[in-house]
Amino acid sequence: MNQIKTAALLGLLSALLITVSYWVIGGTGGAIIGIGLAAAMNLGSWYYSDKIALAAYGARAVTANQVPGLYRMVERLSQRANLPMPGVYIIPTNAANAFATGRDPEHAAVAVTEGIMNILSEEELEGVIAHELSHINNRDTLTQAVAATVAGAISWLAQMASYSMWFSGGRDDRGSNPVGLLLTIILAPVAASVIQLAISRTREFSADAGAARLTGNPRALASALQRLESSARQMPLDGNPAFAPLLIVNSSAGDWFRSLFSTHPSTAARIQNLMKLEQELPSSY
Repeated sequence: MNQIKTAALLGLLSALLITVSYWVIGGTGGAIIGIGLAAAMNLGSWYYSDKIALAAYGARAVTANQVPGLYRMVERLSQRANLPMPGVYIIPTNAANAFATGRDPEHAAVAVTEGIMNILSEEELEGVIAHELSHINNRDTLTQAVAATVAGAISWLAQMASYSMWFSGGRDDRGSNPVGLLLTIILAPVAASVIQLAISRTREFSADAGAARLTGNPRALASALQRLESSARQMPLDGNPAFAPLLIVNSSAGDWFRSLFSTHPSTAARIQNLMKLEQELPSSY
């Protein structure tokens, strides 16, 4: 179901791009070049996403000798998921969080903070690692790159249209509706961001479900999420907000309005889904 939701949201984002193009591009070939440039920049960011994200949080690579327990856990779960062994990184901070990055399973990395290793039990940490490996297995970094590419193109088109209206004194020589064009300029980037964030939230539900099936212990991940949300509100992980969708929890979730622009679904909703999944898993799992 989450795969269908993601495909539908990507389709909606693409439809929004077509609509914006209808209002903005007209017969201008320069806008097409701009879309190509936006795509190139986003795909370039995706290709180097592991290095950029790891550097943004000051993560350092570790070996099996340095953190044997964590390394063996990642290795064991990777084998169970039929994934190549990802790079293992530690972020030197007391904030409790984790993320996975990389353009594909062969170029992936899992990073955890020192804080998360201090506050979670072994079973809870296993659930977190399984969640991050599920992101890798689902190729969520590629999904987010596609969403970012389309959303970036929409924002670029809207910005070019606003420049055009500004320098033309509000006139539109192409004969299109200026009110519709103005609404497109204002609302299209916001709508694109909302859809992009909705895709991110959908991918979190999928990774939670994948982790539950991988470990056979949904309750451990649910417990970890509860602990991590509480910790994140007291001590959020500092870093570039652009990488917030990568983290397993985000402290920005709250009321309806903030949830609309949150990179993650509410922790309560995630726990509820995990508890439902616990009832569905075979007892001998």
